[in-house]
Amino acid sequence: MTFDALELERYARHIVLRDVGGPGQQKLKAARVLVIGTGGLGAPIVMYLAAAGIGTIGLVDDDVVSLSNLQRQVIHGTPDVGRLKVESGRDAVARINPHVTVETHPVRFTAENARALVEAYDIVVDGSDNFATRFLAADTSFAVGRILVTAAVSEFDGSITTLAPHLPGHDGAPNPSYRCLFPEPPPRGLVPACAEAGILGAVVGVLGTLAATEVLKLVTGVGEPLFRRLLMVDLRSMRFETIDYRRSPATVRPSLD
Repeated sequence: MTFDALELERYARHIVLRDVGGPGQQKLKAARVLVIGTGGLGAPIVMYLAAAGIGTIGLVDDDVVSLSNLQRQVIHGTPDVGRLKVESGRDAVARINPHVTVETHPVRFTAENARALVEAYDIVVDGSDNFATRFLAADTSFAVGRILVTAAVSEFDGSITTLAPHLPGHDGAPNPSYRCLFPEPPPRGLVPACAEAGILGAVVGVLGTLAATEVLKLVTGVGEPLFRRLLMVDLRSMRFETIDYRRSPATVRPSLD
């Protein structure tokens, strides 16, 4: 996989970076990444994946841009109000990096389409805003053998982890699944939605950028991903804490049949 002169200039700071270099940038160009949700978390994820030169980005979202989104969903602008978010996101990627291919999926991520969507990509990033989608993304990625980066936010805080329960860890033991961390979704109404509780706009920028960083590390093979670790971020007090977690003996690979 080769680069033209404009790509070489665009990615110069990656290419001179010792741990990435030309081979790492080639891996980024060859990668296919699915982003579930193009809202608060999805916006910075998409921006940084596009800027980094991920070759193909899939966008899944059936929502349209509303004025109240613009306080935090930075790939959308005032002229985009009323447009499908995947279309606005596609146009944003084109402005950032015309070398990136965007595949739009203007649908809700459901049990009926999850497998086909996840299987078409190398890595999945979940930037959704509800537990049903998070659990579906995690179960589907586990079932079809895809690594999942999943983040969540609320008010002034957030969390992120990277899941590869279909793969063994560095010690040979199987990695944990999302359900090892959260066995079941919380009761409906227990965790207030963003529209009810509110959120500081920059919080999604921090967590979304962390999620994009995890993807770039996974693709290039740089560093240590957040396998078996949940990073918790409290931006009100500017504290970052990591919790280790392990595979539950009761964990079984989900069946999508």
